[in-house]
Amino acid sequence: MSDDAFEAETPAQFKALAHPFRQRLLFALGERPATISQLAVALDALKGNVSHHLKVLREAGLVRDAGTRTVRGGTERYFARAAARVVAPTAVPGTAAALLGAIATEIERSPAEHVLTLRHVRLSAEQAARLTEALEEIVAAAPDTPDQPRHGLLVALYQQAEPAPDTDAGP
Repeated sequence: MSDDAFEAETPAQFKALAHPFRQRLLFALGERPATISQLAVALDALKGNVSHHLKVLREAGLVRDAGTRTVRGGTERYFARAAARVVAPTAVPGTAAALLGAIATEIERSPAEHVLTLRHVRLSAEQAARLTEALEEIVAAAPDTPDQPRHGLLVALYQQAEPAPDTDAGP
């Protein structure tokens, strides 16, 4: 795994990722480190709520301390994302549902048109491996221009489960 990717592995990490507000915090921290007050203003939320959800994300390893700054006799504490992207292993039940639920909320809040396409294709194991590699290359090569609007990028390739036999079907 590269330095810009965080591999979610534990139940605490999946629980942290499953909450829509925590997803919003991670997206907000994608720009630059921020304080609880800055995040509360940006997300139109109470500082206590931001603090609680940041603590959950920190304990899960998804957010890190990014330093402090003394201002007017007080200390501002900054937080940053642990990595630019989160990768979830396929073997953990509930991973996809948790991440997709949180992402669905973000897509619905999008102020611009978005692309959401589902296509089913038949691939050999070799073709699936090549497509996986190509998708990973596209994600890694996506530009991240600081002064431009942020966009979410969700990529999934999965093998479809075979349908269960219909036991109620007649002759």
